[in-house]
Amino acid sequence: MIRFLLCTLVLISAISVQAEKITAVGDPWPPFLDPNQANKGIISEIATAAYATQGYELEMTFVPWARAIAGVKNASFDLILGTWLTEERTKFLMFSDPYLNNSLKFIKKKGSDFEYTGLKSLTGKSVGVVRGYGYSDDFLSADHFKRPEANRFIGNIQKLVAGRIDLTLEDEIVAKAIIAKEQPELLDKIEFSKTAYSTNALYVTSGLANSKHKELIEAFNKGLAEIKKSGEFDKILNSLNQ
Repeated sequence: MIRFLLCTLVLISAISVQAEKITAVGDPWPPFLDPNQANKGIISEIATAAYATQGYELEMTFVPWARAIAGVKNASFDLILGTWLTEERTKFLMFSDPYLNNSLKFIKKKGSDFEYTGLKSLTGKSVGVVRGYGYSDDFLSADHFKRPEANRFIGNIQKLVAGRIDLTLEDEIVAKAIIAKEQPELLDKIEFSKTAYSTNALYVTSGLANSKHKELIEAFNKGLAEIKKSGEFDKILNSLNQ
C-alpha cells in the first residue's frame, strides 16, 4: 500500500512539472515567422527556446495581422512574437526586452528614380501599407501622401507592379522571402531604396487584458538572457544565413 502511494505521488509530481502551454499568434512573415517551416520561423524558434528554459511550451498560430493583434489585445492569445513599438500599442500591450532588429525599406517598381530622403520625399506618392502594421506615428499622421491598405504584403507588391501604387515598404529580408515564395516572377520587377526608412526593434508582447501578461513577459526576458548566455541564441540566428 505504501509503495502504491509512493508511486502515485511520483506520478502526480511528474504531471505537475509538465511545461505550461502558452499561445502565440502572428501572420506569416518569412523568414521570421513561417508556417511552412518546422521551427515556424526564426523568431518563433527564439521564443520557443527562451520560454522552454522557464518551463513553458509555446504553441504558434498564424492568422492575418489585424486578427493577431486583436486576439492578443482581448487575451484570446497570450503573445505576439514580432511586434514593433508604437505609442498607441503601449496602451494595450506589455513589451519585452528587444531581441532583434529589422530594417524597413521602401520598395519601388524597377526603373523608378525614386530615392527616400525623408518623409518629404513621399509628397504626392501613394504608399501601400498592410492593415494593422505598426508604422511610426510620424508616417501615419503625415498628410502629404496617401496610404492605401492591403491585408497582406504580397497584395501591395502586386499593386506596385501593376502601377496602382507608387511605393510600399517592408524589411528587405522579409520582402524577398515572401515574394520568392508566393510570386517569384515579381522579384526582378521591383527594387529597394538604398536608404532605410527605419530600423525597428522586435519585441514579444502580451495584452494588458491578460491576467498573466507580466509573468509571461518577465519569463521571456529571463529565458532570452539564458539562451544568449548559453550560445543558443546565436546558433539560431546563424541558421538564417545557412
